[in-house]
Amino acid sequence: MLVWRFNRFAQSTKQLIDAREVFRHLGVDLIPITEQIDTSSPMGKATFTVISAVAEVERSLISEHVRAGAAKAGVQDKRHGRPQTSPEIIKEIKSLRRQGKRLNHIAKQLGESRRTVINYS
Repeated sequence: MLVWRFNRFAQSTKQLIDAREVFRHLGVDLIPITEQIDTSSPMGKATFTVISAVAEVERSLISEHVRAGAAKAGVQDKRHGRPQTSPEIIKEIKSLRRQGKRLNHIAKQLGESRRTVINYS
């Protein structure tokens, strides 16, 4: 089975190893496109385990950094995430939709994304 990278395939080392075992019992090898690892050899299995552990640590660190950034933004009274759409824009989107204007036309006219227009239509 082709996967982009092992760390994109599973969320933890245990999940990845369990999946590898399930596939092994089915006679299927996991083959990462971006990593040159033969999971059928003993050395490949060892490398696979190390890479999966490192990937899990990377995910944990990213999650930690996001939480720390959100906490810091909260302490500094900053909004975390995407900017809010103003009530005036929402009202204008609804008005233009009632007039039968197309989504792309409204988005272009108001300088908003098509997704924003869809969300408030």
